[in-house]
Amino acid sequence: MKLTAWAKKQGVCYRSAWNYFRSNKIPGAFRLPSGAIIVPDERPPKQDCVITYARVSSSQNKDNLETQSKRLIDFCNANGWQTHSNIKEIGSGINDKRPKLEKILMDGNATKLVVEHKDRLCRFGYNYIKILCDKINCELIIINNTETKKEDLIQDFVSIITSFCARLYGQRRNKRRTEKLIRELENE
Repeated sequence: MKLTAWAKKQGVCYRSAWNYFRSNKIPGAFRLPSGAIIVPDERPPKQDCVITYARVSSSQNKDNLETQSKRLIDFCNANGWQTHSNIKEIGSGINDKRPKLEKILMDGNATKLVVEHKDRLCRFGYNYIKILCDKINCELIIINNTETKKEDLIQDFVSIITSFCARLYGQRRNKRRTEKLIRELENE
């Protein structure tokens, strides 16, 4: 990074940073032929750590969870990435209490987080997770980004209705009502 950015990050004025550079108090800092002063990043580079994350909404879809995880591993192998861990989780995409996903994000060890669809990661708040991944230097890789705006909007609406129905009517009756709502939305 440039000396100005380093000074800002350290909370000192540029002149103080310049004086530190002149007196060789910034390890590894050097001057380019153009005159710009470069300070190497203090963080050591991360070891390559590829993590796949597969999620389904209910235990009824457990078979789909296994095939989803297999597709993620195959994708990583095709790209020449060795997976560090393959996380499988059962939980709603609306629910923000998913311990395995939280652990991935809190550890900050991942350099690549591979997910099949954006909605497998979360239904809402995708941009927040993307910002967090950028902050911890983790590349978020979505394999299948084919949703159109209309399909995405309908899926978000269905997710909200599903969440509210689950709270009001319980899980068993919720499934039938949700399926009916989806059929009505698709017919319109």
